[in-house]
Amino acid sequence: MKAVRIILVVAGVMGLVTWIGLRIPARPFGDVAAAARQPSTVPLPDDLPEPVARFYRELYGDDIPVIETATVTGRGTMRVSGVTLPVRFRFSHVTGQDYRHDIDATLYGLRTMRILETYRSGTSRLELPFGVSEGPKIDQGANLALWAEAVWMPSVWITDPQVRWQPVDQHTATLVVPFDGEEETFVARFDPDTGLLRLLESMRFKEESSDHKTLWLNEVVAWGELDGHSMPIETALTWFDDGRPWARLTTEHVLVNVPLDDELRVTTGSATG
Repeated sequence: MKAVRIILVVAGVMGLVTWIGLRIPARPFGDVAAAARQPSTVPLPDDLPEPVARFYRELYGDDIPVIETATVTGRGTMRVSGVTLPVRFRFSHVTGQDYRHDIDATLYGLRTMRILETYRSGTSRLELPFGVSEGPKIDQGANLALWAEAVWMPSVWITDPQVRWQPVDQHTATLVVPFDGEEETFVARFDPDTGLLRLLESMRFKEESSDHKTLWLNEVVAWGELDGHSMPIETALTWFDDGRPWARLTTEHVLVNVPLDDELRVTTGSATG
């Protein structure tokens, strides 16, 4: 009985230590040292659906920036194998074409797991500590992520000739994007009061072994001011059948038109963890 009590105490202490460690936020990534180039602009098109036109006027006015690359950096939480982990993230985009996701899961602010995902020329590769995910269904999901993450640089949904908007009602529109010679569709829902984007809905394969697509929700929980621009500050990602977000992300930096090398990396300052 004494041995059992000792084991229970040790297990309890270890559980408490882990619980505390998982509640300490990840340390931030280092700053991007590459110089950003000021975007050129194009006029706001006059043929957009009503809620879409209102959204862009709220963000940009009548001059829409042309964004060719972007980096989005921040911190948050992600649920992996049922455990919610603190994370830091950096998403690097050649808009409408390729991306790279660098994600670190942490304990006591220190990296314990690295996730690297790349999407290049229509092909995705997701590297996890316990294996690699690839295949046509992974590519389909990555393509949706490519366009959904343009929520941090939404002018892309106007300036990229591959996409188009279609009307639904006064607060809803559909966003049609390309994939493998065909098309995918997002349902975009806008806030009736602010006019800002609130939700993107699409049908996505969860993994390569999935027999069917699942409704995938990209929610902008809160818009705010970042470096003088209105930006999604709090976002959440949810699989509809899960019923709760598997990722909650807080945006800390967004830079546009920064140089990216062939591996979609950006030049950074010294990391803080």
